[in-house]
Amino acid sequence: MSTSTQRTSDVRTVTVELDAREVEWEFAPGRTIRGFAYNGQVPGPLIEAKVGDTIEVRLTNSLPQPTTIHWHGIRVPAEMDGTEAVQPPVEPGQTFEYRFVVPDAGTFWYHSHTNETEQLERGLYGALVVRGVDEPSFDGERVLLLDDLKLDPDGEVAPFGDEHEHHAGREGDVRLVNGRQESELEIAGGTIERWRVVNAANARFVRLSIGGRPFTIVGTDGGLLAEPLPATAVLVTPGERFDVAVGPFEEGEQLTVEALPYDRGKGETPREPFATLRVGFMAASQAQIPSTLREIQRLVPAEAEPNRTIDLKALMHAGHHQRAEPVHVGDLQVWDLVNETGQDHPFHLHGFFFQVVQEDGEPPPVEAWKDTVNVPRKSRTRIAWLPDDRPGEWMYHCHILEHHAMGMMAHFAVVP
Repeated sequence: MSTSTQRTSDVRTVTVELDAREVEWEFAPGRTIRGFAYNGQVPGPLIEAKVGDTIEVRLTNSLPQPTTIHWHGIRVPAEMDGTEAVQPPVEPGQTFEYRFVVPDAGTFWYHSHTNETEQLERGLYGALVVRGVDEPSFDGERVLLLDDLKLDPDGEVAPFGDEHEHHAGREGDVRLVNGRQESELEIAGGTIERWRVVNAANARFVRLSIGGRPFTIVGTDGGLLAEPLPATAVLVTPGERFDVAVGPFEEGEQLTVEALPYDRGKGETPREPFATLRVGFMAASQAQIPSTLREIQRLVPAEAEPNRTIDLKALMHAGHHQRAEPVHVGDLQVWDLVNETGQDHPFHLHGFFFQVVQEDGEPPPVEAWKDTVNVPRKSRTRIAWLPDDRPGEWMYHCHILEHHAMGMMAHFAVVP
């Protein structure tokens, strides 16, 4: 990847060249498919920046079809959001320059927002990590992009547009970590690492376990939680991110990074391995995780009444041209997300973070900023968010890509 960082006084610009092109993607030793990739690699290059940096990305489209890039979770200006509502798709042979400041620390990702069901399945995604000044310290860090592949009997990517897939979402049998099947990871004994976990799959829900051992959730979509949250598993739905503190383990141990059974409305999945974690020689740990990670001011009390209800079932039936009422800059939004369908739906709001106020009447265990939240079937989730001064066209949708493609989405304007 061609990346350069230039500093002018205290202003840094991170410049990245991304070439989206066809590639022979080797996802396992000796096994390749025709993939789409940024700079010939799946996932695309890791982009790293600090809060306040300007990122300039020049996208060259060398694919046989149009594409765009959505900066998932970044509070970009509307015209940089990468949807077809705000920019014409970049045609084959053309270029487009994205330019924006990264205002928040956290684990974000970038991916195609044109013909996503195929373009993400074929590999058009990558991670974007933004670091803040006051982060907890760890002995190591890694980014894990979780994904899967659906192959046909000949080992090629299975055809798209299957009727069952439209309703159920596309899930494959080949589970991937950072573009590779059956990945092997290693951690030094006695150390604690920060794992930045991104679910880049079209439809697969991952109830993540690390050998059944306890770990600590320290962050999610919008950066650090208010305080660390102990867990032994965490549900990561498509589009979501979790930062987890992993370890310490004993030298010589071997653990399976796996998805535990979960029923998103399609029957319970089996336990499914993603990677093997081997524990190497013991090392001294310097990790320090404070009991308070950041201050998060609650936007509304738990009993706040919603000023808008979004019926996910109705969205699905309304189709692609649904326009929701505009919202005004500075007008606090309290939305009820109602799911009367028989499937869970991860709801993603473009361009803004929200707080989960209630999930089926219960407050969340810890304060957090989110941009994607699972709304379980036959349930209701209440969120609150504040439209800051970035007027323009925005959207929300189910992040099961096939549901989005079917029309489970709406556009809305943020107006001054």
